[in-house]
Amino acid sequence: MGEQYGADQIQILEGLEAVRKRPGMYIGSTSARGLHHLVYEIVDNAVDEALAGYCDSIEVTINEDNSITVIDDGRGIPVGIQKKAGLPAVEVVFTILHAGGKFGNGGYKVSGGLHGVGASVVNALSEWLEVQVYLDGNIYQQRYERGKVMYPLKIVGKCEPHEHGTHVRFLPDKEIFEETEFDYDTLKIRLRETAFLTKNLKITLRDDREEEVKEKTFHYEGGIREFVAYLNKGKTPLYEQVIYCEGTREGVYVEVSLQHNDSYTEGIYTFVNNINTPEGGTHLTGFKNALTKTFNDYARKNKLLKENEDSLSGEDIREGLTAIISVKIEDPQFEGQTKQKLGNSEARTAVDNVVSEQLTYFLEQNPSVAKSICEKSILAQRARAAARKARDLTRRKSALDGVALPGKLADCSDKNPVNCEIYIVEGDSAGGSAKTARSRATQAILPLRGKILNVEKARMDRIYGNAEIKAMITAFGTGIHEDFDITKLRYHKIIIMTDADVDGAHISTLLLTFLYRFMPELIKQGYVYLAQPPLYKVEKNKRIWYAYSDEELNSILTDVGRDGNNKIQRYKGLGEMDAEQLWETTMDPERRILLRVTMDDETQSELDLTFTTLMGDQVEPRREFIESNAKRVQNLDI
Repeated sequence: MGEQYGADQIQILEGLEAVRKRPGMYIGSTSARGLHHLVYEIVDNAVDEALAGYCDSIEVTINEDNSITVIDDGRGIPVGIQKKAGLPAVEVVFTILHAGGKFGNGGYKVSGGLHGVGASVVNALSEWLEVQVYLDGNIYQQRYERGKVMYPLKIVGKCEPHEHGTHVRFLPDKEIFEETEFDYDTLKIRLRETAFLTKNLKITLRDDREEEVKEKTFHYEGGIREFVAYLNKGKTPLYEQVIYCEGTREGVYVEVSLQHNDSYTEGIYTFVNNINTPEGGTHLTGFKNALTKTFNDYARKNKLLKENEDSLSGEDIREGLTAIISVKIEDPQFEGQTKQKLGNSEARTAVDNVVSEQLTYFLEQNPSVAKSICEKSILAQRARAAARKARDLTRRKSALDGVALPGKLADCSDKNPVNCEIYIVEGDSAGGSAKTARSRATQAILPLRGKILNVEKARMDRIYGNAEIKAMITAFGTGIHEDFDITKLRYHKIIIMTDADVDGAHISTLLLTFLYRFMPELIKQGYVYLAQPPLYKVEKNKRIWYAYSDEELNSILTDVGRDGNNKIQRYKGLGEMDAEQLWETTMDPERRILLRVTMDDETQSELDLTFTTLMGDQVEPRREFIESNAKRVQNLDI
């Protein structure tokens, strides 16, 4: 029989032990992402107070010891005895899972935190947590360590009778988290988004860890209108005002703001009770329906589309659109555990009705705006037809179809994608060395000539007409845009290998822009990598070392001794290496260094903005970006 399996083997994890045992179930992961999630949980509770109309400001501070303080001026967590548990309500909130004011029908109409696990999970995963409640002229306090109560709730001081709110301070547990360093910029992105979505709420973020204290306040009276204007900062809007629709249908409160710009990419971000839903859902479907229907009706009615012409597709109308859809709903149903997709059918109807009605009204009142959007959409429609023709030529057919692969591609012999990788190499000279160096069974080489097209500034038909891009699309085999099918990916590692200089970095950025805009799934699923060629070669007494950074060079020189026998070569480009060196340093799976390119759904709006800022037409936002990030630059070639 082996091990006994009886009733005694069934463990009951009491209280918060379960969270400490399986933290990933509650916060997604124990990496940096999970760590920052702790802050959002506490902040979301305060935002729920703001949504209910009781809280105006939230202060978040990263303290010197890397603990976090969150202060709000909401009603304060109740301190009275909760009858069922026989404990003060504040203790119940922090120590019992699935306890909160979101389940009954009294406390909150809408809220982001729905599982009642927020505060107690943060408590369970912290070395210590202190909560203070300002209520009825008293300051109440309780402390917990790794989820355990250290003393009963007690009064530690007096406050003004009108003062109210909750102060929470916690230190994440080093036993649980792989890293416990909070990143100011990560928090900043999320808190800015929260402030946009909750108009008039003031959120302040402070970082006290360095000598120079960083502080930023987010406060937007215009709410999501200002969000759209912020996201369009690096682009030229097609018309001045941001279109705004708001209304309540069947208990669903809908807010939508939108504005077209001169780019060719769409950016639509959807939220439910302030939670980002990266996979969209019913609210997004309702919006798309309303948009397509309203614009087609307008274009037909005003003779901008002739009777015999095809209707505009949704894609044509959404070209260059930035939109925020935010719905508040009492009982949101999410598809999947991760809350990434909304499933409520009433949300679709509500968004469709509100947007159709108010957008029709807006277009009637602003005929010049309506005309410019319709004209842009008709141009997009024509370009799409041209692109379709070009696209059909780039589809990778099966071997039987006899369609040749790109001429420059040196394919690998293994046909199992899991084992195969493709190196995208800058220039023919490096391409030649890479072809000689590679392992023919599993490594394919695609040399690109010069710099590829900047897709941020080009329409679909130009992109398909570009030989280098065409070669990549054909080689990968997945198709792009609506044809994209990840199961047809020919290589499970797409490795960008460029020179370690400014030009090489520019080519990598152009390639990443292309992949992000047209094949984002490749990045999301972790198939894209950057090769790290060495920066230096050190030779001494016929022995050779390679250094991949200045620090590594220093440590090698310290080890071998600094004298006149050292020969140091700084590699400027891959073409300076022969095939053997290239294999040893950059292509041998046993020894090479690869950086995986990743992206986070939650910060997609910020990511879009970064690409637009760096790769778009506007010079001013780019200059601002360079000035604010200049201090962080490493390995600058001057």
